[in-house]
Amino acid sequence: MAFPPLDLGIGGMTCASCVARVERALRKVPGVQDATVNLATESARVAWAPGAATADAAAMEALLRRAVRNAGYEPRAAGPAEAPEDLSPWAGFLPVGIGLLLSAPLVLPMLGELFGLHWMLPAWVQFALATPVQFVLGARFYKAGWHAVKALAGNMDLLVALGTSAGWGLSVWLWLTAHEGHAPHLYFEASAVVVTLVLLGKWLEARAKRQTTAAIRALHALRPDLVHLLGREGEVDVPVAEVLVGDQLVVRPGERIPVDGTVHEGHTQVDESMLTGEPLPVARDVGAALTGGSINGDGRIVMAVTAVGAETVLSQIIRLVEDAQAAKAPIQRLVDQVSAVFVPVVLVVALATLLGWVWMGVGIEAALIHAVAVMVIACPCALGLATPAAIMAGTGVAARNGILIKDAQALELAHKVDTVAFDKTGTLTVGQPRLTAFEVVPGLDDAAVMAAVVAVQSGSEHPLARAVVAAAGERQVRVAAVQDVRAVPGRGTEGDVAGQRYLVGSLRWMQELGVEMGPLAARARALQDEGATVSAVAQRGTEGASGARYVLRALMAFGDEPKPGARAALAALKARGIRTVMISGDNRGAAEAMARRLGLDPDAGEVMAEVLPGDKAARVAALQRGSEEVPPGGQRPGAAARRGGRIVAMVGDGVNDAPALAAADVGMAMGNGTDVAMHAAGITLMRGDPMLVAAALDISHRTVMKIRQNLFWAFAYNVAGIPLAAMGYLSPVVAGAAMALSSVSVMANALLLKRWRM
Repeated sequence: MAFPPLDLGIGGMTCASCVARVERALRKVPGVQDATVNLATESARVAWAPGAATADAAAMEALLRRAVRNAGYEPRAAGPAEAPEDLSPWAGFLPVGIGLLLSAPLVLPMLGELFGLHWMLPAWVQFALATPVQFVLGARFYKAGWHAVKALAGNMDLLVALGTSAGWGLSVWLWLTAHEGHAPHLYFEASAVVVTLVLLGKWLEARAKRQTTAAIRALHALRPDLVHLLGREGEVDVPVAEVLVGDQLVVRPGERIPVDGTVHEGHTQVDESMLTGEPLPVARDVGAALTGGSINGDGRIVMAVTAVGAETVLSQIIRLVEDAQAAKAPIQRLVDQVSAVFVPVVLVVALATLLGWVWMGVGIEAALIHAVAVMVIACPCALGLATPAAIMAGTGVAARNGILIKDAQALELAHKVDTVAFDKTGTLTVGQPRLTAFEVVPGLDDAAVMAAVVAVQSGSEHPLARAVVAAAGERQVRVAAVQDVRAVPGRGTEGDVAGQRYLVGSLRWMQELGVEMGPLAARARALQDEGATVSAVAQRGTEGASGARYVLRALMAFGDEPKPGARAALAALKARGIRTVMISGDNRGAAEAMARRLGLDPDAGEVMAEVLPGDKAARVAALQRGSEEVPPGGQRPGAAARRGGRIVAMVGDGVNDAPALAAADVGMAMGNGTDVAMHAAGITLMRGDPMLVAAALDISHRTVMKIRQNLFWAFAYNVAGIPLAAMGYLSPVVAGAAMALSSVSVMANALLLKRWRM
C-alpha cells in the first residue's frame, strides 16, 4: 500500500554536503520515490513510490531512521518547533563559552605583539589549553567527519577536523622535536580558536533559525490547552485534544476560540488578525462560523464544534506554512550540484597548496598552515543555509500578513509574473447581487410598490430575492402583510398583498403572460445593455376573455458590486508594469461594464467574457502563449512552446476556477473561496482581498532577492577566500573567523525579511 509523505527530523547536519548525503541515503531505501532535506529546518520529507508495498508505515519509518543513522546523522521525530518559553536566548552556549575561556589565553600573546610585547605561554600550557578544545569540544567534528569518510563523502565537519588536527599535530611535533633551550613557534591557538569560532557560528545559526521559525511557533501558540466543555453538569475544563465534533464549548470574553465551529448562543466580536491579517474585529451572531485561534471579544458565547485536530483551519494553515518552509526551491538544485563535489575539490586544493608551498621551499611547517587555512575557510555552511533561511523568513512574514505560500516553487516563480488573470465573481466582486435600480411606472408610489415586492419576496431564498429584502432594509421600507405566496420554478414568485395579486419575476415570465413594458420598455433594454439582470413587478388587473391580465408596475435591475479596494489593487499591479485581465462567464455587456468600474480597458484586451467554466484553463494557457487565442485542444502548452511567452498568475475562489489555478504558473486562491480552489493554488490569500495579490508578488520578489544575495555572497566568499588562503594571505584563525561570519551573515540577511510590511 502507498503511504502519505513522511516528515522526519534529522540532527547533526552542518552544511550543504550533509544535505546531499542524507538525501542519497534516504533515496536508496526501497519504496522511496524522492527525499528532500532542508538544512535550516533540520528535517526531511520523504515521498513514497506509487507501488510501494511494505508491511506497515511503522516499518517504513524504521527503515528511514536506520538509513539516516547509517549515514552518520541522528534521526528525530518531526514536530513543532520549540516554544519560545522553553529556550533561553543563551541555550546551547556552554560549549562555546568554555571554548572562549580556554582559547583566550592562547590569543593574548598575539594581541600583545600588536603593542610591541613579545611573550609566549610555555608549550605545556598551550598544549593543556588547546587539547580539551580540540578533542572534547571538537569531538562532534571527528564523529561526523568519520561518518563522512565511511560513506566516501565529505562535509564541513571533515574539513574542520582535518584542518584543526593538522594544526594541533604540527604544534605537538614542533614542541617534541625542538632543541633544548629553543622555543619553537606553535600553532595551538590556531586549532583551538578555529574550533571555538566554528562552534560560535553554529550557535549563532541556531539562534537565527529559532527566529525564522517564529511564525510557526506563533501559530501553534494560538491553540489553548484547556477548553470549557458544556455538559449535563455545567462547564467542565478538559484538554483541547479531548474535544469532539458536535460538542458545545463556552468561550468567555477575551479567550481564544479553541477549534472551528459555529455560534450556538450569544453574539460577539471576533479578532481574526493573527489568521487573516485583518486588524478590525468582525461580528459573529448565532449560526456564524468561528475559526480556532481567533480571539473572542466582549461577549460570552456557546459554540458548536464542527472540526477538531488536523481538520481545523488553523491546523491546515500550520501545515501549509510548514510544507512551504520545508520545501526546496528550484534554485537550490544549483547548490546541491555544487555541494556534491565541493568538499572533494577543496581537499584536492588543500593538498595542492601543501605540495606547492613545499616545492617552493618554504618548509613543511608553513606549507601545512596554508593548507589548513584552505580547508577551514572552504566550509560550505553558508551555501547550505542561503536558500532555506530566506524561504523560511519569507513564508513566515507572509503568513503573518494573511498570505499562505504552499510551496517554494510558487514563491520563487511569483516574482517573474507579468500577467495576472482574475476571476470576476467573488474575486474582484462581492459575489452577491445587489439591487442597483428600482424603476416604478410614472404616477405610482415607490415605497408602496417596494413594500409589496418585499412582502412577496421575503420568504424566498433566491439570491435576487435576498437582494431586494436587503435593499428594502437599507431604505427602511415597512414590509406589508402577504398571503398565498407561491414560487413558480424558473419564473419568479407571486402572492396577495392588500387584496391585490403581485408577480415578481423574469422578463421572460412577463412576456409569457403578455405584460406590456409600456413606458419602461426603453429603460429595460438600456439596463440589459449595461449588463444588469432585469426583473419585473406586475399586478393583476381586469379579467379578460383569455383570463387574468397583468399590468407592469416596476422594473428591478440587479448587479454585482466591486470589492472594496479591487480597483486600487488592479491599479497597483498596473503600476508595477503587470498586465491585468478579468475572466468572466457573464455576457460581454455585463463583463465590460464591470471591467470599466474596476478600471480595466476592454478595448485593450483586458476582459475575457462569456468564458465557460471548463474553458478558463485554456484561456490561461492562451495568456501564457502571449496570445488571446485558445491553443489547440485547450491544453496548456509545454515549456518549449512557451519560450518568449508570459508568466501568468491566476486568482480565483470557486470550484470552477480550480483547473485554471492549476494551469497557471502561479495559482492564487481567495481564502473566502472553496477548499478545492485553495488546494489547486500555490498561494492562498486568507482575507480574500485583491490587494494581497500585489503583496504576494512583492514578498516573492524580496525573498528571491535575498536568496540571490545569500548565494552570491556564499559563492563569492569561497571563490575569493580559497585562493587567498592558498596564496598564504589568510591564517587559519582569520579563515575560521571568516567562515563563521559568512554563515551568520547569511542568516542575518534572511532575517531582514521579517521587517517587511504591506
